[in-house]
Amino acid sequence: ASGKSICYQLPILNQLLLDGQSTALLFFPTKALTYDQLKSFSNIIYGTNMILDPNLAAVYDGDTPATQRSAIRQHSRILLTNPDMLNIGILPHHTNWAHFFEHLRYIVIDEIHLYRGVFGSHIGNLIRRLKRVCDFYNVSPHFIMTSATIANPIDLAQNLIEDNVS
Repeated sequence: ASGKSICYQLPILNQLLLDGQSTALLFFPTKALTYDQLKSFSNIIYGTNMILDPNLAAVYDGDTPATQRSAIRQHSRILLTNPDMLNIGILPHHTNWAHFFEHLRYIVIDEIHLYRGVFGSHIGNLIRRLKRVCDFYNVSPHFIMTSATIANPIDLAQNLIEDNVS
């Protein structure tokens, strides 16, 4: 409840207002965080006078009903998910997500302090795959990473995305 989510919510929503096609991918380590963020985005979107598509933000995870998945792929511009679903449900089927990836402007990775050790290696490989898919669609989205207080956030972030960060 520190308010760190606003550091990525506002740039994403601003970009969506400026460019009617842009998209954002956010992934969180737990379902609870994912649904909390959906609620937070919804409060901003629907608690203002902005005219935005009601299908703008959606959670896509293992609990998403099959009947809703196609609509999410076609209409959602803010996709909230978890590493497992990104690994097995999105990246291997990226051609089904072509429009989403062609317009991807932001990738948010929350709670990066959890991505160390073996789990961190898995997440690092997942991010490499994600970046290859982005290259395939010729996009270079901005990465925004958040964390609890840790001693080496820049080192950890640079190791995860294999790029310079600030």
